[in-house]
Amino acid sequence: MKGDLQRSADPSPPSETTAGELTHRQIIRSAGVVSLAVLGSRLTGLLREIAMARLFGAGMSYDAFLLAFRIPNLTRDLFAEGALSSAFVPTFTEYLTRKGKAAAAELANLVATALIVLVGTLCLLGIIFSPALVWLLAPGWAGEAAKFALAVKMTRIMFPFLLLVALAAQAMGILNACQQFGLPASASTFFNLGSLGFGLLIGFGLGTKLGLLPIEGMAWGVVLGGALQLGCQLPSLWKRGFRYRPQWQWSHPGLQQIIRLMGPAIIGSAAVQINVMVNTNFASTIVDPLRGPNGPVSWLSYAFRFMQLPLGLFGVAVAAATLPAVSRSAACGDMEQFRDTLSRSLGLVFLLTLPSSVGLAVLGQAMIGAIYEGGQFAAYDTVQTASALTAYAVGLAGYAAVKVLVPGFYALGDARTPMVVSLASIAVNYAAAWTLTRRAGMGHAGLALATSTVMIFSAAALFWRLRLRTGGLYGRRLAVGVLKIGLASAAMGILVAACCAPLEARLGIGRTARLAELAVGVPLGAGVYYALCRLLRVPEVDAASRALAAPLARLLRIAAVNGPGG
Repeated sequence: MKGDLQRSADPSPPSETTAGELTHRQIIRSAGVVSLAVLGSRLTGLLREIAMARLFGAGMSYDAFLLAFRIPNLTRDLFAEGALSSAFVPTFTEYLTRKGKAAAAELANLVATALIVLVGTLCLLGIIFSPALVWLLAPGWAGEAAKFALAVKMTRIMFPFLLLVALAAQAMGILNACQQFGLPASASTFFNLGSLGFGLLIGFGLGTKLGLLPIEGMAWGVVLGGALQLGCQLPSLWKRGFRYRPQWQWSHPGLQQIIRLMGPAIIGSAAVQINVMVNTNFASTIVDPLRGPNGPVSWLSYAFRFMQLPLGLFGVAVAAATLPAVSRSAACGDMEQFRDTLSRSLGLVFLLTLPSSVGLAVLGQAMIGAIYEGGQFAAYDTVQTASALTAYAVGLAGYAAVKVLVPGFYALGDARTPMVVSLASIAVNYAAAWTLTRRAGMGHAGLALATSTVMIFSAAALFWRLRLRTGGLYGRRLAVGVLKIGLASAAMGILVAACCAPLEARLGIGRTARLAELAVGVPLGAGVYYALCRLLRVPEVDAASRALAAPLARLLRIAAVNGPGG
């Protein structure tokens, strides 16, 4: 490893890339599986939101439900899925690779027991002090006794969700380390469907007999949905020989390593929450010329939801597939493979997110208008939301790159660097938000652009530090690929804009016109982008095609053997 670190800071690609190609194809296939699962999660989550909106509107009950759900959900972001997964997967993979399955199973049991004890205690304290927590988040509700009491009651109902989702996150990490990605990534879909189904059953069926309000039944649905999110993964764990047995050894080196990694990860997650709070504060002071103080916060929220779709489909999916691979490379001390895998994963992220950014900027207004416009959401809201989406799209590639780069540090046992970058991002975010809103007068779009600035800064800082740490990430190869991808994306955007402009001029800005723009622009853009990437010989396109062609050919062979009657 010392020899690897003494190499040049930007090594040339290895002449023999068979192992790297195989790993990369495996990552692409795994990322494709995760992407489909994430898409299912997003769609079922949207279904759940629509059902809640139709059943409860925006009144007192739903306000109380949202606040009650936000309390354990916030602690989940800090202590469970993000921090736990980032710390657990590299350590577990190291034990599985170097010490064998028995040692890895022992570590899994120790972590699960620690979660039950520590997170279970946190849940118990949360249930006891729910009134104080509700008051801290919504002090204005203290004068509304019924609303305050309902929020406290549902907070107490939903707090065990935190423990269930923490155990589900650990189960997901074990399965990912064992190269199973589809079911773990689909676990949140089970949660969405389970929470809605159980909630409706209890709230509008059994609730009348149990003396529960319908909204309280939905709160119980959240807990049972969390249990389903965990339970759906247990058969796969058992099949691989991982059955939980209570074990407690606080001094175990693997457990201590996970705790050391989680501490900085929690601080880094808290820094993200601080940035969200700062931007919300800035947004609350923006006065729109037409809407006054009403609008900016909602426009930013709607726009960010749109950006989360490509981020989840591409950035999160590639990161989930990359983490076990780089963890195995680090555990074996194969830094050549580590660098190659991480560089290829970044190339894949840019291949998918750069055209997505251009597409969101060019077709964002059509997308938003087709989905949201109508009723209380006017054409003016569509335009303002689209301007925020364009600003968010600037940082999409950086956001996705951060998702891939951070696991690389955890695979090397370095949680401090991502934490430092996250803390530095607080200053970058505040400076950018203040400059773009107060000095440049960009309003809510300035806040979205500030978020993009933070993501680009974080990606650049992490890449630079990891490049120094590992002796290079094949930067020349990556830069050439990004240049070609950028040229193809720009040409695609210009062509799509030119073709969609006459449609808007002829059809106007109604829903029909928006759908027509999407019907023409999306397939045209995808076809043009693919053709240009092939013409420019973007290597990531060839690798992705070869990786995805194998399972497709296998399906065709099976179909041919079985025949139409098979």
